[in-house]
Amino acid sequence: MTRVALVGLGAMGRNHLRVLSDLDGVQLVAVCDQARAVVEAAARKLSIPAYTSWNDMLAREQLDAAVIAVPTRFHVEAGLTALENGLHVLVEKPIASTMEEGRRLVTTARDSGRVFAVGHIERFNPAVRELQRRVAAGEIGRIFQIQARRQGPFPARIRDVGVVIDLATHDLDVMYNLAGSEVQRLYAETEQRIHTEHEDILNALLKFESGMLGVLQVNWLTPTKIREVSVLGEKGMFVCNYLTQELTYFKNADSHAEAVIEGEAVTYPITQAEPLRLELQAFMRAVRGEGPLEVDGEAGLRALHLALALVKSASETRVISRPELELEWHGEPRSPAGRPPARTRH
Repeated sequence: MTRVALVGLGAMGRNHLRVLSDLDGVQLVAVCDQARAVVEAAARKLSIPAYTSWNDMLAREQLDAAVIAVPTRFHVEAGLTALENGLHVLVEKPIASTMEEGRRLVTTARDSGRVFAVGHIERFNPAVRELQRRVAAGEIGRIFQIQARRQGPFPARIRDVGVVIDLATHDLDVMYNLAGSEVQRLYAETEQRIHTEHEDILNALLKFESGMLGVLQVNWLTPTKIREVSVLGEKGMFVCNYLTQELTYFKNADSHAEAVIEGEAVTYPITQAEPLRLELQAFMRAVRGEGPLEVDGEAGLRALHLALALVKSASETRVISRPELELEWHGEPRSPAGRPPARTRH
């Protein structure tokens, strides 16, 4: 039985609470949140200890792992404290507020030999998994473009980051894995219409070294929820709906790809499941050494890295190219020989 604590009972934390309290092979030992009334109510319901300080919790409880769902600015402090106390950690996305903070978490986890996962939940969406499988199998041929739309009303939950870091990191992570190629350059435009401190609308364009284009539209201004990614290739187009967990293939009827002719549309059967439950199950398997770590700290860093580059591009009204992206990824100048190895599709 894996003994787990949950740190943070905000909107996402309450979802973790629901799933962790009913997950096979897991014992939810304690909960922690600075809001005393909130954490005590949750603890009474589950008959477990409540804490308003994670240091007190770590000092008193015997734990194997911690799930951290506090606001982004606290990720580094809570994550480092848990890792330094010997716990395996899953931290909600984004991994941290800055690359420096994210690197500290990744380095500490590596040095301590602990499992460190980042909660990029869309990776566990059954429709996204089927999309990734079919793209990797070459069913769509060479990819021309990936377009992601993540739009909806301004959420009630309080946040300390804008829409790029909070939401676009989901689609940057999915897009990067589908592309199987490094980003050559990117450009973004953002606007601040409702949010008083951060951007709430993003339109971005990414060019990958494979020649593929990435188009990203994210906002908190749309009066209905849209969660969709499409992959356009030489043999047709996949459209994946995150919300309904549907995957549809619109075929190009010209099998020789000499033209584009409208063909049949096929909607694949998807066994629906809650992505958060799948994510937590995968994390626990990794903790027990029963399966791979599917979304590690490096993946979390990559999504944050691209998101921060988009924010910088928008604020400075300029294209960010590969040399600058590499410099900020490594945190120091790199010679051509020090470039990371080319990625292969997986």
